Amino acid sequence: MEENNKTPEGCTHNCSTCSANCSSKDKKSMLEAANPLSDVKKMIAVVSGKGGVGKSLVTSMLAVNSQRKNYQTAILDADITGPSIPKIFAAKGEVTGSEYGMYPLETKTGIRLMSVNLLLDDETKPVVWRGPVIAGTVKQFWTDVCWGEVDYMYVDMPPGTGDVPLTVFQSLPIDGIVIVTSPQDLVSMIVEKAVTMAKLMNVPILGIVENYSYFECGDCGKRHYIYGESHIDEVAEKHGIKVLAKIPIDPKLAALCDRGMLELMENDYLDEAFREIQKATDME
Repeated sequence: MEENNKTPEGCTHNCSTCSANCSSKDKKSMLEAANPLSDVKKMIAVVSGKGGVGKSLVTSMLAVNSQRKNYQTAILDADITGPSIPKIFAAKGEVTGSEYGMYPLETKTGIRLMSVNLLLDDETKPVVWRGPVIAGTVKQFWTDVCWGEVDYMYVDMPPGTGDVPLTVFQSLPIDGIVIVTSPQDLVSMIVEKAVTMAKLMNVPILGIVENYSYFECGDCGKRHYIYGESHIDEVAEKHGIKVLAKIPIDPKLAALCDRGMLELMENDYLDEAFREIQKATDME
């Protein structure tokens, strides 16, 4: 794959299935138009190179922070086969619509949500769809949902660098991404994949959040690095990006998610991360 402005050899001219950065591709021309009743100022994608690192948790915590700072906030759940956003916020109810499109559900504090789990009659049913159908659903969450006026929309991405991330980067007006990872030896390779894809898609990287960074003993205050010592600072320096936060293993936070009460969280784990996002997106 070439990374310059020449048309790659063997090009099929089907830009929707290609990640090459070439002269045949005009990113703006590939963007899907938002629903006429949507006015989204900034869109942040939360990504990870692998599953199980807490990407949905970080997405939800950033959304709570945004809403608490009086920004109208929304979450587009693009993790179609593993949607957990509704559970984190205990969001239930029938999605309504009109001739203009569907309307998102709102959490107790007013965060707007759209997820495939909100459209299923049984939230435990698996979504067994092929890639193009999943990617099309994500685009519909942008084009067919009446989001209204939104300051910050967070896109909870599926793990990896497959069909859906490619569709999101090409079809939605992403202003930047936050990479979520964990303190394990393979973190360097995983982060590098996410960084490389972002660069291919010309999407700004706002920084990295490390989850499961450590466990702090409630009795003695000592930090225990259960998953090993963190390497995130070296990885971030290598790629010239910022470390936005290091989130500890926090049983209270896990309990709030399990009960659908994350909006009651009392911590400052992502306060600095959100300030950096504000600066990067000129929304201070």
